Amino acid sequence: MNADFDQAPVLLTGFAPFGGEASNPSWEAVQRLHGERIGGRPVVAHCLPVAYAGCLPQLRERLDALRPALVLCIGQAGGRAQLSIERIAINVDDARIPDNQGRQPIDEPVIADGPAAYFSSLPIKALRAALHEAGIPAEISQSAGTYLCNHVFYGLLHELHLRGDARVRGGFIHIPYSPAQAARHAGAPSLDSEHVVRALRVMIETALTTRIDRRLAGGAEH
Repeated sequence: MNADFDQAPVLLTGFAPFGGEASNPSWEAVQRLHGERIGGRPVVAHCLPVAYAGCLPQLRERLDALRPALVLCIGQAGGRAQLSIERIAINVDDARIPDNQGRQPIDEPVIADGPAAYFSSLPIKALRAALHEAGIPAEISQSAGTYLCNHVFYGLLHELHLRGDARVRGGFIHIPYSPAQAARHAGAPSLDSEHVVRALRVMIETALTTRIDRRLAGGAEH
């Protein structure tokens, strides 16, 4: 069993475009790492639909097929100025806009009868420190919102909880607009794909090698 786990892959997910955008930088970055080996493990990338009806079934199918050691789900948060390492997923779907299939849940649970929230099982403080040391802007975020990103984040942690293998880590990372997107949103910050891909490599390496998270301040006043 340990030998099998030592060979288990890393699963990266990104999202399809949504909200009128022609591309989604989360998938553009994630797919560039598909097939690489990082930390001695193969990386598998998967693009999730921006659809409440489809994203979690696809994620569960990938978990069943791959049995990964590490899962990083990546999404876009236009307007954020740096990578956001999410701390907590909440059991609420409250969509500001419809998904790509026209569904717009309001004040519904992600998982009926699920707990109110789950904390990321990633070493979030160590990830931020490693990114800063690599010269990449990053923060600890206290909210993944209430749209599809939080939906996937909560669904992932709930599924990992049900599977019961504490060695498997999972979490969610938000990235800013790409420069091409920011050019269409006056004043919006951006981060280019090269930095995002480099950040993903740093986070995968750090998550695979850090067993106890670093004790560093990372809270927020608001």
